[in-house]
Parts: sequence; C-alpha cells; structure tokens
Amino acid sequence: MKIRIPPALVDWIARPVGRAVAATWRFEHVNREAWDDLVAGGAGFACMLWHETLLPLLWHHRRARAVIVVSQARDGQYLSDFAESIGYRLVRGSSSRGAVGALIAAARALEQGDIVAFTPDGPRGPRREVKPGVLAAAQRAGVPVLPVHAEVKSAWRLHSWDRFCIPKPFARVRVAYGAPMMVAPGPEELAEAVSQAGLAMDEVERMARWPDGKAIPTD
Repeated sequence: MKIRIPPALVDWIARPVGRAVAATWRFEHVNREAWDDLVAGGAGFACMLWHETLLPLLWHHRRARAVIVVSQARDGQYLSDFAESIGYRLVRGSSSRGAVGALIAAARALEQGDIVAFTPDGPRGPRREVKPGVLAAAQRAGVPVLPVHAEVKSAWRLHSWDRFCIPKPFARVRVAYGAPMMVAPGPEELAEAVSQAGLAMDEVERMARWPDGKAIPTD
C-alpha cells in the first residue's frame, strides 16, 4: 500500500531538518575570483550547473538573492519550495513545459541585473546534456554565462535520472567556477555556444575534483 504524505507535512519536517544538515557542510573554492568579479560588476549573469548539484550550490549561494529557473512538474516542487524558503526567487518553466515564458522571464531578470541559475540538463535529463535555454536567455539579455560545479566528499545519491546529490552531515564540498562565456547574436552562434557549454561544464567538473582523486561515495 502506498502512503501519501501531505506536502505541508513534508515541508514542516524537511525544511528545518534540511537547513540544520546544510549548516554543517564545509565549503572550499576553486577560481572563486570568477564569481566575485561578476558579482562586483553589478550586472546580471547566468549560472549554469548540473541538476544533480542543485542542493549544495543552492545552499552555498543563498545570500546572493538569485533567481532560479525551476520545473513546473510536481516532482520538482519540494526543491523549489526549499529554494524559495532560503531566499531565491523562482521562474517556472522547463524544456518541456512553459519553456518560452520561462525564457522571456529569465532574460528579463538578467537584463535587470539579477543572477539567474539554470540547470541545462533539467528537469528530466538526459543527465549532463546541455539544452539551449540558459544560453538563449543569456544571448537575449547580452550577459555572460558562468559554469559552476560542486563535488562532495561524502554524499548520498538518489536512484534518479540525474543521481541527485545529497551531502551528508559535515560533508566537505568543493565548488569550482569556470571561465565566463558570452553568446554572440544569431542562431548559428547559439548552436556553437551549446557545444562550447558542454566543454565548459566538463572543464569546471575537472576543476572541482578532489586532489586525492578519490571517488565520491554514492550510497
């Protein structure tokens, strides 16, 4: 028998527990200057991160008061609610539902000087495959895209399409920032940017790896 748990009850339990655990995570950085320089510049920019790394990266950047593009699907609601509860503003839409409206809203936020976070492989994959939404929004707004990745020393991994990462209490989290990239106007330039974005995410993942080279536990 499948027992349905009311969303309000999940929220009531999960939010304080999630915050208490997240407060124990220990962060370190690679190329933090890329983030700091863009923030200091005062203009909007887009952050590009894989869906599986959302939880530690949302927590770590919660004081940036950023905007996050989230799925309209019910299965993404709990994460969206958590993000909103720690200070993020939401733009709803995805590659499958509400894509045009989300793109326009995200581009408008970027033009207004906001930081907007995108998961280019969300909300349902394929895992670590770049879809063009983040690049199209940045192209429209004329702002840079910053690749970001997190590697966690000790984490649980869900048996989901993205192997969603949940850092364990007191986990060490290594956050890497890649080189900002601009998307030139035009459809051909957008297609080229999608290809380059995949390479940029591969590079920032390499940057984030732990020096000892040990694999991340996936239990």
